[in-house]
Amino acid sequence: MKSYWMQSDGVNAEIELRDTEKPTPGPDQLLVRVKAAALNRGEFILGHGLHKAGTAKPIGMEASGEIVACGSAVTEFKVGDRVMGRCPGGFAEYALMTERETLSIPSSLSWEQAAALPLTSAVVFDMLVSQGRVKAGEWVLVTGVTSGVGVTALIMAKALGAKVIGTSGSQEKLDQLRSQGLDIGISTRNPNFYDAIMKATDNKGVDLVINTVGGSVFAECIRSMAFEGRLATVGYVDGVLKAEIDIEALHSKRLTLFGVSNKLRTQQQRAEAMPAFKAKILPLIESGHIVPMIYKTYPFDQLLEAKAAMDSNQHLGKIVLAGTA
Repeated sequence: MKSYWMQSDGVNAEIELRDTEKPTPGPDQLLVRVKAAALNRGEFILGHGLHKAGTAKPIGMEASGEIVACGSAVTEFKVGDRVMGRCPGGFAEYALMTERETLSIPSSLSWEQAAALPLTSAVVFDMLVSQGRVKAGEWVLVTGVTSGVGVTALIMAKALGAKVIGTSGSQEKLDQLRSQGLDIGISTRNPNFYDAIMKATDNKGVDLVINTVGGSVFAECIRSMAFEGRLATVGYVDGVLKAEIDIEALHSKRLTLFGVSNKLRTQQQRAEAMPAFKAKILPLIESGHIVPMIYKTYPFDQLLEAKAAMDSNQHLGKIVLAGTA
């Protein structure tokens, strides 16, 4: 079968399409013929540590497809089912999903929309609900709101009843996100959004920050937080890994700072949130309150072009790679 691999020397990375053996499902796994797989920026950033220097590995992290074989211990799914899920090596003709991290695809979703949901939505659920404890009526700030994670955070936060402020260097993209419910868009890539946030929130600040940008805006995020505010760090596309912390603000405002990463989590730890995700988010997907925003779907043989579009920040929402059939 065809499968994309990435080789890293710790500084640079090369992506190549290989001919490999079709994987065999273990007892709790599903073999899926991939119909679509979504791109995630973090997988390609060597600084995130997902690729060890001197090694090569199949790439792709979330996908949708049709089950063609089930492991001996699988009970919830059968051959022919339409599924979506976390899917290591998803940029391939066939890939494996683990049963407890797999979801049935609602009939309202296309293959492309389904592929854009599993990993990104689980990460956003972690930020907003599991750790972020967002409530209806609260203010949420999303820095870099026009990214794949940013748009998903906006859509899910609005479906949960929150109000959302987003920052982006593109006013045009912010204007487009009005249709997704963005309450306030701040056109900037710099840490200068405090005044606008205070004005919007009657000088209270935001209750939850989703920082997809990194250290360059970290201090301004802290400054913009309300009493008992929470701050999620999910990425650092700016490459800035160090930032000052206002200890006085942390102390006096009783702030909570947390990271969102699956790098060191076990499969069991990742799967623990699935029942809550199914109960709280799947009904919102099925009812149409949460619909993934797809920027563009590229043919299977154009992964490099898809990555180039992502690297140049052309996109608004998720970029998807189609399956081979």
